[in-house]
Amino acid sequence: MAAQGDGGGDGAGPGRALPPHSPSGVVLQTVEMHTGGEPLRIIPRLEAAERAAAAGLSLLSLRREVAAGQDHVRRALMHEPRGHAGMYGAVVVRGGAAAEGAHMAVLFLHCAGYSAMCGHAVMALGRFALDYGLVPAPTRPETAVRLRCPCGPVTAFVPWDGRRSGNPVRFHSVPAFAAATDLAIDVPGHGKVVVDIGYGGTFYAFLNAEQLGLDVCSSKTRDLVSAASAVTEAVKKQFKLHHPESEDLAFLYGTILTDGKDAFSEEPTTNICVFADEQVDRSPTGSGVTARIALQYHKGLIQLDQTRTFRSSTTGSLFTGKAVKATKFGNYNAVIVEVSGEAFYTGTATFTVEEEDPLKHGFFFK
Repeated sequence: MAAQGDGGGDGAGPGRALPPHSPSGVVLQTVEMHTGGEPLRIIPRLEAAERAAAAGLSLLSLRREVAAGQDHVRRALMHEPRGHAGMYGAVVVRGGAAAEGAHMAVLFLHCAGYSAMCGHAVMALGRFALDYGLVPAPTRPETAVRLRCPCGPVTAFVPWDGRRSGNPVRFHSVPAFAAATDLAIDVPGHGKVVVDIGYGGTFYAFLNAEQLGLDVCSSKTRDLVSAASAVTEAVKKQFKLHHPESEDLAFLYGTILTDGKDAFSEEPTTNICVFADEQVDRSPTGSGVTARIALQYHKGLIQLDQTRTFRSSTTGSLFTGKAVKATKFGNYNAVIVEVSGEAFYTGTATFTVEEEDPLKHGFFFK
């Protein structure tokens, strides 16, 4: 909300909205949330995106359109001084061809660009959809919220008491699969390592941090980030990804370092996700949990409906995950994965952009 002046000698005058902005300046309203500590800055509507969606663009085409014509919005809200190196965002798109029968479509934003899937965001957006009236007739005790993500349709299941949403929120993924297992990769500065590559709406490389001489629970975050980023770059150069439906989705999003505890256990297993341009997920990573469950199922380490708990090494927050259905996705044997976690509101905001500000569209500082 914009603050109101109280006329108390600050020159604003009674009733004048602060901060001031030029008539041509952009005003951006957001809803602020987090899931497991990972922030989500929701843009409830972006008129340019909805106009493009109404013209019949697919969601992947809409993502390209927004990146080409509205990227200043992402930079203004994700980068400093309004955001930070760990900020994450979502643009809600209502109606139009992009939603394809879902309650809403969504574009995912981060400091380096646009993602295809984000599980922590889906859990937060499930609550947002109910509380902001985007689901016409929510049901008790739980409501299914259908989202259209760039990677495909995802359904969130959100507690609803008739007045407000609650926790935990769970979602069912797009088909998730093992893209490669026991893949030998030469990582500069670390030598040969063996990685698995899993898809959970986007692709991740996975390996035990011990292969890099690190401990995911006790090593310095800076060392974990540098090593994971080196793995990501090495995999990109040495292995070509394939997506059954769209080459737009055939990119490695990041690397997840683990404690190596992949076999089924009642005890939590810990990991850290480093994605995009060395961005660190504060949560256990919803799409990462999806991909990791798919890999564990593929290797016979877990069975359908066996629930695993995943811990973030950065905040200690927990998600659970389980494979709930076997399916096919192109030539891959795949699974639908259910991921559960807790999402919370942290506030609302109104951001302004003054045209004369030389840093009006933000700057990125790591």
